[in-house]
Amino acid sequence: MLQYDFQGSIGYWIFMTARIYERAMQQELIPAGITHRQCQVLCWLALEGPLSQVELADRMSIEPPTLVRILDRMERDHLLVREASEHDRRVKKVRVLPQARPVWKKIVQCAERVRARAARNLTASQSETLKELLEIVQNNLQDPDAAGKNPSETLVRSQSGKKRPRARINATA
Repeated sequence: MLQYDFQGSIGYWIFMTARIYERAMQQELIPAGITHRQCQVLCWLALEGPLSQVELADRMSIEPPTLVRILDRMERDHLLVREASEHDRRVKKVRVLPQARPVWKKIVQCAERVRARAARNLTASQSETLKELLEIVQNNLQDPDAAGKNPSETLVRSQSGKKRPRARINATA
């Protein structure tokens, strides 16, 4: 029989919590008429700014052809635009359009409800401690040399290596 101490595994708790959180977010998005994948696209673009289709697919952990269908729909709905990169005309950069702001507002409202639900039995101090601990875990996994470092000496970075700014839609026409 297969055996493993799942209850004692940090990975198990993080993975299961992430899945439950994701499902809660999906349920919040349904009445707003927003798909989970549309939410992911806008979140990554809000977090990191314009990205190539390949970068965006990588961030979302999906195959580029799958992303193309999502982007086709979002472009048709005037939420974003794909433009040739200045440096390589073969590369398409995805950029948010101003029409995405109302959709983004709905996403933020959904996210705030899920966050409130997730943290409802946590004190502000516990919530802050949880974020700090998760930052340490992220740093340990992103940077093998981070293990043992003082957490204040390490920075949580996005997958592109940039320090994560607060997510916002900064759409330009």
